[in-house]
Amino acid sequence: MPEPFYITTPIYYVNARPHLGHAYTTIIADVITRFHQMQAADVFFLTGTDEHGDKVVRAAQKENLSPREYVDKISRLFKELWPELNVNNNYFVRTTDAAHMEVVSQILRKIYDAGDIYFSEYEGQYCFGCERFYTERELVGGKCPDHEVEPEIIKESNYFFKMSRYQNWLIDHIKQNPGFIRPKRYRNEVLAFLKEPLEDLCISRPKSRLKWGITLPFDENFVTYVWFDALLNYVSALGYPDGERFAKFWPVAQHIVAKDILKPHGIYWPIMLKAAGIPIYQHLNVHGYWNIEQSKMSKSLGNVVDPLQLRKIYGLDAFRFFLIREMNFGLDSSFSETALVQRINSDLANDLGNLFSRILSMAHKYCIGQVPQFDLQAERELGLDLQTGALETIDTFEGHMQSFEFHKALMAVWEFIARMNKMIDVTAPWVMAKKKSSQKQLATVMYQLLEGLRIISGLIYPVMPGTAQKMQKYLGLDPAGPFYHLNQLRNWKALPSGTHLLKSIVLFPRIEAQKKTFAASTQKEEDAKSLKFKPEITIEAFSRIDLRVATIVQAEPIPKAKKLLKLEVDMGQKRTLVAGIAERYSAEELIGKQVIVVANLKPAKLMGVLSNGMVVAAVDDSGPTLASIEKKVAPGTPLK
Repeated sequence: MPEPFYITTPIYYVNARPHLGHAYTTIIADVITRFHQMQAADVFFLTGTDEHGDKVVRAAQKENLSPREYVDKISRLFKELWPELNVNNNYFVRTTDAAHMEVVSQILRKIYDAGDIYFSEYEGQYCFGCERFYTERELVGGKCPDHEVEPEIIKESNYFFKMSRYQNWLIDHIKQNPGFIRPKRYRNEVLAFLKEPLEDLCISRPKSRLKWGITLPFDENFVTYVWFDALLNYVSALGYPDGERFAKFWPVAQHIVAKDILKPHGIYWPIMLKAAGIPIYQHLNVHGYWNIEQSKMSKSLGNVVDPLQLRKIYGLDAFRFFLIREMNFGLDSSFSETALVQRINSDLANDLGNLFSRILSMAHKYCIGQVPQFDLQAERELGLDLQTGALETIDTFEGHMQSFEFHKALMAVWEFIARMNKMIDVTAPWVMAKKKSSQKQLATVMYQLLEGLRIISGLIYPVMPGTAQKMQKYLGLDPAGPFYHLNQLRNWKALPSGTHLLKSIVLFPRIEAQKKTFAASTQKEEDAKSLKFKPEITIEAFSRIDLRVATIVQAEPIPKAKKLLKLEVDMGQKRTLVAGIAERYSAEELIGKQVIVVANLKPAKLMGVLSNGMVVAAVDDSGPTLASIEKKVAPGTPLK
C-alpha cells in the first residue's frame, strides 16, 4: 500500500483577484494529487487564502469595505475559481478561521515560553507591498525586487523570533537531506543566503499601526506578522496538534511555492517548526515565474492574465495542458496566446486528437464498431510489440511525475503517441482490410491501437481529466471508474473484445484565428513585430563556419553569473564552452544532450572561464532553446 500524500499550495493573499500565476500553482498541485491517486494513495490537497495584514486593509479601503467584508469577497473568488479549473482540493483554509487563529496563538505561546521570542526596538527598510523588512543585500538597486519601489525607513518596537539560534541546524538539515528543497538550484540559493548571519525575524506589528491581524497571546497591543500567521495554515488545516489528519498526513507533507516566496518557506518555516517542536516537512517544491514580455507576471505590476477567460475561449483541458507542458518546473516560462494556440494545434489537435479519431474511425470501418479479437499468432507474424513501448512509457511517466518533471512526463506520452501513429503508417490497416487472408492481422493491429488509446487516456488523466474520461467513454469503458490507476494501465490486453465503441469525434478542434483575451500594461501587439534579417552572405562565407555536433558530458553554474553555465562537451575532442542558458536549462538536465556548436569561433573569456566555441540556440521572448538534431550521431559530426 503506498504511503499517504499531502500537498499544499501557498495560501493566496487576498489583496487582489486570482490570476494565471495562482492558477498554475494550484493546477500543479491538482496534477500531482491526481498522479498519487493513480498510485492508489490516500491523498490530501490543501489550498486557501491569507487574509490578514496591512495590504488587505489598504485594498479594503480602496473598495470602501471593512476588512472582513473585503476578505470574504476575495476569498470567495479564489474558492469558486478552483472547481472552474477542475481542481479538486480536499480543504480550503482561511487565516480568519477561528480554528486557524487558535493554532497560531498556541504555537506563538509555545515558542514564547521557550524563550525564542523577545521584545526590542528596530529600525530598518520596510516594503509595505511585501509587509516585511529588507536587508541591504536583498534589495536590487536599492529597491524591493518584487515591487520595484524603494522601501521606507521604519523605527518601532516589536517582538522578534530568534531565528539566528537555529541557523546552523537548518544548514545541516538541508545538507543532510538533498531533496528537502528542489529543484537543486533553489536548495543552493537558500544555502547561499545562509552563509551570512541570519537576522532575527520581526513577528509583530503594533496595533497603533495595524489592527487587522491575530493578537499576540502574550501582548494585546500587538498583532502577529502576516507570514508567521500564514505559514501555520499547513498544520492548522490538519487539526494540529491532536487531529487524525495531522497524524496521518503531516509526516509526508510537501509544499509547492513560486520562487518569490522561497525565503519564507525555505528559512522561516522550517525554523518555526523546529522551535515549536513540530517535525519538518518532507519537500519544498519551487517553480519559476510566468513572464509577460520578459517581466514577472504580478498583480502589483499590473500585467496579469485571467485564467477563466483563457479557459472559456480555448477549453479547460487545453489550458491545463499548456501550463503543464510549457513550463519546465523550477525555471521561468513566458506566456503568450500564440504559444498556447501552437500547443493546441500541434500537440492536441494534430497528435492526440488525430490519433484518437483516426483509430476510432478505422475501428468502425473495419471492425463493425467493436473492439476486435486479439490473435497471438498474428501478433508474432506481424512482429508487433506495442506492449513493450506502453510499459516503458508508463515507467518513464511515473519517474518524471515523481520528480516533478511534469513536462518530461508529457513528452514521454507524446513519444508513445508518435509511436502509435508510426505503427498505423507501417501496418496500413486499410491495405489489410482488402485481403481476406489478413483479417486476423487487421483485428490484432486494431486491438493494439485501441489498447494504446486506453493507456494514453489513463496517463493524461492528471493533466486533462475531462479528456481522459471522454476517451474512456468512446472506448466503451466506464469514465467514472479508476481507469487511471497505474496497476490497471500496466495490465496489457485489459480492453474486453466485443466492447462497443462510440463513433469518432474531434477531441480538439484546430484554432485558425487567435483572439487576444488579456490586457497587460507591458504587452505589445505581436502583429506589430517584423522580422529583420541580416545582410546576405555567399556560400563561401557560410562554409567558413564550422558547425559540429557535440555531446554535453558535464555542466555546472558559474558563480555570480545568473545566466551562464560552464559546459564540458565532447565533439571528437573535449572542449569547455560557456553558454548563457542557465535561466532556461538546469545543469542536471543537460548531461548527455546533443547540441550544435560553432567549433571555430575565436576563444573568449567569460566570467573568468575560457570558452572555446559557442552553442547554437533559437532565442525568442521565452529565452534560448538549444538547437539539436533529430537523432543521435557521433560527436564531432559536421553540419553542412
